[in-house]
Amino acid sequence: MSAVASALELSRPNLSARRNAVPRRRGRPPAPDEELVAEIRTLIADLPTYGYRRVHALLRRQAEQDGRPAPNVKRVYRVMRVHGLLLQRHASRGSERRHEGRVAVDVRNTRWCSDGLEIGCENGERVRVAFALDCCDREAMSFVATTGGITSEDVRDLMVAAVEHRFGRMNRLPSTIEWLTDNGSCYVARETRRFASEIGLVACTTPLESPQSNGMAEAFVRTLKRDYVRVSPIPDARTVLRQLPAWLQHYNELHPHRALGYRSPREFISRSTPEDLSGN
Repeated sequence: MSAVASALELSRPNLSARRNAVPRRRGRPPAPDEELVAEIRTLIADLPTYGYRRVHALLRRQAEQDGRPAPNVKRVYRVMRVHGLLLQRHASRGSERRHEGRVAVDVRNTRWCSDGLEIGCENGERVRVAFALDCCDREAMSFVATTGGITSEDVRDLMVAAVEHRFGRMNRLPSTIEWLTDNGSCYVARETRRFASEIGLVACTTPLESPQSNGMAEAFVRTLKRDYVRVSPIPDARTVLRQLPAWLQHYNELHPHRALGYRSPREFISRSTPEDLSGN
């Protein structure tokens, strides 16, 4: 010990004290996790497909309503990892087709998109749904659902419901809005395109074999199936049709969206100024 101290030009007591010193933790000690774990478990019991970022968004929203500090997103991740509450990662197959365009817009009521999906019930029945989204705030403005196929008349009803939701009853929109869809027969039908033009919608269709060009609608389909259909009882078409309005209301009011800063569509709308939403 003396030789080492001499070589380092330190006193022997100093060297001994350094060797036996107990390392001190810097910063504040971590907050107790029990209460946070309980909150997280309550949330994911009803929303088992939510990852840590959406869980954090819900915790942040509740904290803001209660007037207390929100937990840090890194802490939420750590707690969920330690307690085995994280979602399992999955590797998705990359698509051979690429779409370099941008579907999202910065101003509300300048581009709406629409698509459809099919929900298979346990008894073999099928429910087919078509919906309309705003490509700025992601709100699901209207939908139609049927146990048959989506027709041109259904799409026209969808358009009318979206217009009335945003502007009230009127014969024609105050300014034109793009209507982005794929090339499904109900969307490209002559009656559909003529009606769209009459009310002020500009019908735009994606290139053939390029569904990514309507990626926002595709993402909504994945969200609806993953976060609502998959975790809900769907014994028959009647049950699905009864639950569908509540699913869409939850999506609009509460579902955190990454592109909206993990706010729900209507939460994003309520927190934005008219200038933000109009692009002025």
